[in-house]
Amino acid sequence: MRQVHVVVPEWIDDPARPSGGSAYDRHVIRGLTREGWAVHEHAESFREIPDDAVVLVDGLVASEAADRLRVVVLVHMPIADERERAVLEAAAAVLTTSAWSRGRLLEAHGLPPAKVHVAEPGVDAAAVAPGTPSGEALLCVAAVTPEKGHDVLLDALATIGDLSWHCDCVGSLDRAPEFAAGLGFPDDRVRFAGPRTGADLDRTYAAADLLVLPSRTEAYGMVVTEALARGLPVVAANVGGVREALDGAGLLVAPEDPAALGAALRAWLDDDQLRGRLRRAARERRESLPAWSATTAVVARVLEGVSR
Repeated sequence: MRQVHVVVPEWIDDPARPSGGSAYDRHVIRGLTREGWAVHEHAESFREIPDDAVVLVDGLVASEAADRLRVVVLVHMPIADERERAVLEAAAAVLTTSAWSRGRLLEAHGLPPAKVHVAEPGVDAAAVAPGTPSGEALLCVAAVTPEKGHDVLLDALATIGDLSWHCDCVGSLDRAPEFAAGLGFPDDRVRFAGPRTGADLDRTYAAADLLVLPSRTEAYGMVVTEALARGLPVVAANVGGVREALDGAGLLVAPEDPAALGAALRAWLDDDQLRGRLRRAARERRESLPAWSATTAVVARVLEGVSR
């Protein structure tokens, strides 16, 4: 039986801090198990892993074990610093989630191209969100941190105060509490609802008309494909791998530009023909989204390669 040890963050299953990275890890672990792998899970520890074992590691804790194990490092978000370079140079192989991330790692660290592989995130099938004629229900799904750009979103919403809309911001408020505490909006049309998962998150997507992602950085943007799986159009900042995830089924705007984001939201709310075009594009993209089995297949192929 093929065996792999998987080293994951200690907080991977904490419902108070859901993340795309944690969801990715869980899907891959389940997928490898379904494919007949014996998966041994460890929370940020290598102590019990036998020498020469194949190990999939989420993050940069791999440096302490690369000399005695066959380490595959999963990089969700490239950092491009010296520590990352040392870890990735020592690894047997590297996995990342987008062509953008792969290109950044190759450029930053001069790694051999054959060593770095893209395992694009899959997405679960979901029912199409019905939407409303006016398109007023805006949704942002992201932990409330500076990287996710909620301050940019609020500044953009302030430019369309004359229009009818409401916006739910779903995501942890505890990751950057000072940043979250400093956000505010002059009326009650913006609601910070905290994290939601499972059926609660499904209902939130189903009630929305448009996903808004104002991030300053994204390696891929799994919430983009989660929205598209429901036929929800997306307005997003053009950063990192978001363009790959969106694949034309929405609007991209310049990052850290409230005026540009506000203009895109105004166009969405003012133009019913635009809403119709974007909804059709999102539903077409829905049909071509990758399944998690495709992600698992790439990961399994890389693990098999380092096990030989």
